Amino acid sequence: MLKKILLIAGVGFCGQAVAAPTQQEVLHHYADLAQVMYQDSLDTARQLQVAVDQLIASPTEKNLLSAKVAWKQARRPYQQTEAYRFGNAIVDDWEGKVNAWPLDEGLIDYVAAGYGAESDENPYYTANIIANKKLMLSGREIDASTIDKRLLAETLHEIDEIESNVATGYHAIEFLLWGQDLNGTGPGAGQRSASDFDTRNCSWGNCDRRGAYLKAVTELLIDELAWMTTQWDKNGAARAALLEDPRKGIATIFTGMGSLSYGELAGERMKLGLMLHDPEEEHDCFSDNTHWSHYDDVLSVKNVYTGSYTRVNGAKVSGPSVSQLVAAKNSSADKTLLKSLDATLDKMQVLVDSAEKEGVAYDELIGEGNTEGNAKVMAAIDALLVQTKAIEKAVNVLGMSSIAFEGSDSLDAPETIQ
Repeated sequence: MLKKILLIAGVGFCGQAVAAPTQQEVLHHYADLAQVMYQDSLDTARQLQVAVDQLIASPTEKNLLSAKVAWKQARRPYQQTEAYRFGNAIVDDWEGKVNAWPLDEGLIDYVAAGYGAESDENPYYTANIIANKKLMLSGREIDASTIDKRLLAETLHEIDEIESNVATGYHAIEFLLWGQDLNGTGPGAGQRSASDFDTRNCSWGNCDRRGAYLKAVTELLIDELAWMTTQWDKNGAARAALLEDPRKGIATIFTGMGSLSYGELAGERMKLGLMLHDPEEEHDCFSDNTHWSHYDDVLSVKNVYTGSYTRVNGAKVSGPSVSQLVAAKNSSADKTLLKSLDATLDKMQVLVDSAEKEGVAYDELIGEGNTEGNAKVMAAIDALLVQTKAIEKAVNVLGMSSIAFEGSDSLDAPETIQ
């Protein structure tokens, strides 16, 4: 459970002063950076759509693999937008439509017997939208004979405000492409077969509806990313809200950086799963892509702080940044934060190398009894905590009145975790 921790900021003046951009210049570039990041997310989602359409038209293992590759490629620019959460209300209010997790996959499709038939927390735990043309939701019968964007987004997503009823977004697509990961903390990701989409040689039934769901949820992802991209254009609502008060706008940037570093990534996405040794707490749990998601979250914080981003096509975007604001007040604090960001990326690279080079995925690293793997994950968490302290120091240097970072019981009250 996320909770707030309050950082009271003071003023620090040591180190050599350097010229700085104006707050307005920094905010305009921060908004420009958001627009190109979301545009890259949109463009790669459209490439995913092409691969999905090819899979549905010709359900071969080769086309399924191509769709999986496209999904992984689409994740990378999106994860680098995550430092825009928390401070920007428009992003926070929207984010659950595209990146909500974890999800109760039995809501969407067939699951293995070991998944169980019911949950005390979720009456729709095994609703199986794909298999059922009629659903009973909140005491009323819903016509689900046609699986389309409206059904998923307006009727089924987070039914009864239960967060694990995730019917849309990246992770719903991920589940449809990979299926359940039944390996626990052992080797291997989900192993869905292409025949799950083959209406002429259908495994597990309902292949036409499974394809319709995959098509609709991918199109819906594109719609949402297109909407968010426009929120950051010259007349966009997100940009306008940011620019209303320059001082609050700068605080927004640091709120996103600190909250993602501390409560969200170090806490909810990493420490919690490590404490419980639970692969269900892994962010990309069906695809075993979590190492890249964590790496790109840290990269997101660095992008925002430095005002720099490398686009999918290799083009580099850079401009006025909060790093320059901090350096103008206290060059030592700026260097400390830059150094800590690089140190965290180094620890995340260890997790990437474990998965990509050594064949040991993130869910294996957090497994009970894996002392070496646990230590690698804990080292990355510790680096995030050091990074958060450096962000606090930067906040103090700028003399901000107060900034609230998201917390996590796994960090702030570990004795409550069971």
